[in-house]
Amino acid sequence: MNRWYVAQTQVNAERKAQFHLLRQGFECYLPTFLKRRSHARKVETVSAPLFPRYIFIERNLDDQCWRAIHSTVGISQLVCQNDRPVPLPEGVVEQFREHEDGKGHVSVGSLRSFVVGEKLQILVGAFADQAGKFESLCADGRVSILLEMLGRRISIRVPASAVSACA
Repeated sequence: MNRWYVAQTQVNAERKAQFHLLRQGFECYLPTFLKRRSHARKVETVSAPLFPRYIFIERNLDDQCWRAIHSTVGISQLVCQNDRPVPLPEGVVEQFREHEDGKGHVSVGSLRSFVVGEKLQILVGAFADQAGKFESLCADGRVSILLEMLGRRISIRVPASAVSACA
């Protein structure tokens, strides 16, 4: 049975890794979104990876050799646990594909809908298990959260996939 797995790419090599994976016969998915970029008094909208340095790969890793992915140009490593690739939960990639526009860009605003002031819990990273208040959704797919730490309010930005609403 085919499942989706995650591979970490080298810096700014997501499209290069995708090209080489497809050439080797791997099914892969690189979700992108439209990002506003400012440079030298010029503002433009460009296509950018939704998850920088990560790409999704669909494969039946029980039947097929997955170690070839490690040596693919542009790939740093597969996300593994105990030396085995960890499959994504069912429906994750399909959810991203449902939110794509006609040009294949994921509409970031449609993925998560939080209300300003809503209490959110951070699931992973340095601030895991901390709870804070939702401030805003950033253009790069991150959320801005206001945390209370050491008697001060601190605003941090984390990926939208790293938070959930508190019960």
